[in-house]
Amino acid sequence: MLSSVSTLMKTTAARLSALYLLLFAICAVGLVFYMGSLTMRMLTGQIQDTVSEEVLSLGRAYQRGGLTTLVRVVESRSRQPGAYLYIIADPTGRILSGNVQSLEPRVLSTEGWTERPFSYERYGEADTRTGDVPAAREGPHTAMAVVMRLPNQMILLVGRDLGEPERFGNVIRRALIVAFGMMGLGALVIWFLVGRRALKRIDNISDASRRIMGGDLAGRLPVTGAGDEFDRLSQNLNEMLARIGALNEGLKQVSDNIAHDLKTPLTRLRNRAEAALGGGNDPQHRAALEATIAESDQLIRTFNAILMISRLESGYSAEHTAPIDLAAIVSDVVELYEPAAEEVGVALSADAPRELSITGNRELIGQSLSNIVDNAIKYSAGSGPVPTVRVTAERRGGEIVVSVCDNGPGIPKEEHARATERFVRLEQSRSQPGSGLGLSLAKAVMTFHGGRLELSDENPGLCVSMIFPAGDSPVP
Repeated sequence: MLSSVSTLMKTTAARLSALYLLLFAICAVGLVFYMGSLTMRMLTGQIQDTVSEEVLSLGRAYQRGGLTTLVRVVESRSRQPGAYLYIIADPTGRILSGNVQSLEPRVLSTEGWTERPFSYERYGEADTRTGDVPAAREGPHTAMAVVMRLPNQMILLVGRDLGEPERFGNVIRRALIVAFGMMGLGALVIWFLVGRRALKRIDNISDASRRIMGGDLAGRLPVTGAGDEFDRLSQNLNEMLARIGALNEGLKQVSDNIAHDLKTPLTRLRNRAEAALGGGNDPQHRAALEATIAESDQLIRTFNAILMISRLESGYSAEHTAPIDLAAIVSDVVELYEPAAEEVGVALSADAPRELSITGNRELIGQSLSNIVDNAIKYSAGSGPVPTVRVTAERRGGEIVVSVCDNGPGIPKEEHARATERFVRLEQSRSQPGSGLGLSLAKAVMTFHGGRLELSDENPGLCVSMIFPAGDSPVP
């Protein structure tokens, strides 16, 4: 489950969805605060309207009977349930009447509406049966009020407690938070389910692509029939693969036909030259025939290499693979080339411990390694006081590396990539016999075995490494 979530979070769709979810959360939080503040402003406006009406009512009472009537009305109204806040104070601000016990200093010193909500403590509501006024409520509370000075300099305050509007605003905020939280959770669940489905479709396409790259050129990307963008993409890619397959098949047939058509007369030519060689004693005649046979052998090897590379790139059958020991192959190849190395004065050595097993094709790997060793001996001969070629096989983490290193002239680093292309022969190798297919064949063999071919500088010299996955090789 955790690996599935980790894989899902690495996809572009998941990252875009996470970004959209974050933006949605920011907008939701902003909307909650906006709705809360809008609600408070609306309730505050209603409070101001009702307080203004109450002030007008008290003003009419004052006009009818003066201060005495005003005090009587204030005392009567302040004892009613849910009453406004009332204060009648002397010019110094000392409270004479009302239902407020204490409030913040300097509230009564400024006429008009208070600039901000202020805290206060008020008396409890009177008992309707006895008329007793209980002690002050537990506070403090907050309120808004309007302050007026009467003609006799007495102070009148009429206000409204903000507890109920604040509670209502809190209820609105909590409701919005819960609603947006549930929406966000639902969006997260839907995103996860939809993302997993999309990821599965992408994984199916990736698996099919790997099989095609592994040699299953007849394979195609899956089409579910839903008609969505994945199906349209798969259909277009399948059409492209079919077109590429047809072109490759035509090119392969042409190449194979040319190779076969030329290989057959070359073989006949060689056989006739060999037969003629056995019946003639003239030295010049023998030398010409031997040269003809050598050139014919070189051309036949070239065509064999072309055919082998073609088979490998078109998907060589995995039935030709089996568990093999790379160390044994290294020992056999070195033993085979020791006489040739001694003849040209090259010190050939091997270091290959046992237990280096992979699943592969022994013939292909042996042929590739033989080509690499042959090149190393050929190009290191005559270079330096002691020409050497070292063949090593070792395990490096999750890989097995077979390296052929020499102290010859080497290959410039910028030419490493070109050296593995078909028929590419660098300037320093023009004087040596060959076709330029040895490294190309080794590269095709390593691709077939799920590995890679790497070239590196030895300063001086060149090191060619055949890198295999350790254990069972993922041969298609």
